[in-house]
Amino acid sequence: MNRFLFWLVRVITSTFFRRIDVVGEDNVPEEGPVIFAGNHPNALMDGWLLAAKCHRWPLHFMANAKLWGYPILRTMMSASGAVPVYPREEHGDAADNTTAFEKLYEVLENGNCMGIFPEGVSHAESQLTKLKTGTARIALAVAARGKAAVKIVPCGLNYIHRHRFRSQVLIEFGVPIVIDEAWVERYREDEQSAVRDLTEHLATSIAGVTVNTPDWNTLRFAQTARRLYKPSGTTLTPAQYVELNRRFIAAYLDAPSDPENQAFRREAEDYQARLDMLGLKDHQLRQPISLSRAFAKIMLRGLWMLFLLPAAIPGALLHLPVGWIAAMVGERFSYEMDDVATLKVFATIMLLPLLYILIAIVIAANFGIGWALLAVVGLVFSFYSSMRLMEAETSLFVSILSLMRLARLRSDVEALRKQRAELVQMIRGLTDERAPEDMDRMFTREDFSS
Repeated sequence: MNRFLFWLVRVITSTFFRRIDVVGEDNVPEEGPVIFAGNHPNALMDGWLLAAKCHRWPLHFMANAKLWGYPILRTMMSASGAVPVYPREEHGDAADNTTAFEKLYEVLENGNCMGIFPEGVSHAESQLTKLKTGTARIALAVAARGKAAVKIVPCGLNYIHRHRFRSQVLIEFGVPIVIDEAWVERYREDEQSAVRDLTEHLATSIAGVTVNTPDWNTLRFAQTARRLYKPSGTTLTPAQYVELNRRFIAAYLDAPSDPENQAFRREAEDYQARLDMLGLKDHQLRQPISLSRAFAKIMLRGLWMLFLLPAAIPGALLHLPVGWIAAMVGERFSYEMDDVATLKVFATIMLLPLLYILIAIVIAANFGIGWALLAVVGLVFSFYSSMRLMEAETSLFVSILSLMRLARLRSDVEALRKQRAELVQMIRGLTDERAPEDMDRMFTREDFSS
């Protein structure tokens, strides 16, 4: 069952996300007890990604006991070795997690790993919320018992579009926090102080592998600055995308009242607002659009769609209703923005097997088991083809729509291009002037000049 769950988690994450980049794999110990402690912006998807990419299995999680009230979740949680806990916010003084903590101590003392999200609950905030002390308590208590040398690995889950199907994500593992004899001694002398200090240290470490801003407007401003600064011909990896956002956020928050910073932010936000009003994207203004090149691109995408179409038709007919239901469930039944992706995945997990089983039964009854198995394999291949067709279709639609807007709004576009050129000079000048000399530059002068 464990192997099946590990395979299922990898299939889910690699299907939902088009690209998953991992940074800091060298920071993950190959053996010994490890606590993976990460931010929590995307409900159960966070745990699945950690389990799929941390290279340590099984990964035991602490999870809210209320999840055991759902039959499917109860089966998956129990099979994966998850431990139910009772949050004090929900159960008050009746919350007793003594048994849960003993199970987690046993997991670590046996040299295994656990995953934990110290914020306590999944959320849709633009920065880390205050960490609970449970992670520090577990690590220090296990180390003090003298049976295992525990390490805490801070984990950053950085989503490009967290609940969008076929989006991208960066997972970053930070430098491990070793619970050594010095920490144990501090714990024995003053338990509360040691727990508080370790929790603060962990918060700083997790902040170092995530993107944090006081509000969403500041994050949006940083993303606009990153787009303006980036060389036109460069495609960013998720790691570069996140790192540039971090640098611009840190530089701005270091001096938010600086007149030049304020002036650039006002201009950048005005530029972004004008783009939004016209329904355009920044990358469409980086250089004049050649109609012949644009038409050639559209033709190539159209040909790719025609190539995929024969294999994708059965998958589209059968899977699109499943996708529509999953999207509807994710949007309508989510209590918060952080659980949309999880609900989409669960709806798909429940519906797809039922669909395949029903089709297999019908074909087996009429043509035999061999044909039924062949049909299921064909459906899986058709599902992949229809997924790629959907991506190509979306890309083609966006290309045509963008070309029409650029042609219709020529005077507005030219004014925006001029404003963009001025903003590019501003952000690059500010960066050259204020970036620390010892900071590694992501791009060379040649990158910008080309």
